[in-house]
Amino acid sequence: MKKSLLAIAAALLTLGACTTQGEDNKETTASSVDNGQAAIENIMTRTSIRQYKDQPVEQEKIDIMLKAAMAAPTAVNLQPWHFIVITDKQTIGLLSGRQPTNAPLLIALCGDTDKTTMPDGKSKLPDFWVQDVSAATENLLLAAHALGLGAVWTGVYPITERTAEVANVLNCPSNIIPLAVVRVGYPDEAPEPKNKFKEENISYNKFGGKKE
Repeated sequence: MKKSLLAIAAALLTLGACTTQGEDNKETTASSVDNGQAAIENIMTRTSIRQYKDQPVEQEKIDIMLKAAMAAPTAVNLQPWHFIVITDKQTIGLLSGRQPTNAPLLIALCGDTDKTTMPDGKSKLPDFWVQDVSAATENLLLAAHALGLGAVWTGVYPITERTAEVANVLNCPSNIIPLAVVRVGYPDEAPEPKNKFKEENISYNKFGGKKE
């Protein structure tokens, strides 16, 4: 995967975008298979990174991560999110709390409760922002890994005290609720990915149902 990190990132953002006819279609199909394999490899090899090199993250890569985050699924396409990019060392220190970090970059992923109103202008989906921003967070983590970066999801919401603390540091208005702060940087460690697949966590057709 190291041989083409930017290509993998592009595959994550464009997989399945278009096809052509005839021989071109065969080439596109083969390319899609390769891209699919790269995407699956990226998912299976991602792991949490907590130690980083003293090297800033390029703006180009920050932009790709944010685009990947905003490609996440979102209920009724409300996109109830806001992203705060943090490179200021003092702010990073304030947000690190009891777990100091040498990450050069933090990204706070927040829900925007002003964007939870349905298209009819009347009804709301007040709680779906949590799912939407969580999906965006995972997309961002996968994009970081594809770009040769390391990242770790540090939880904020729904711990009331932590949510208020992060919101205060980032000067968030009442409608902007921090869900997570992701630490990002070039890895200075290489932990082995964990195999989390467990058959006992799977049912078929109903709870406890067995595979036929």
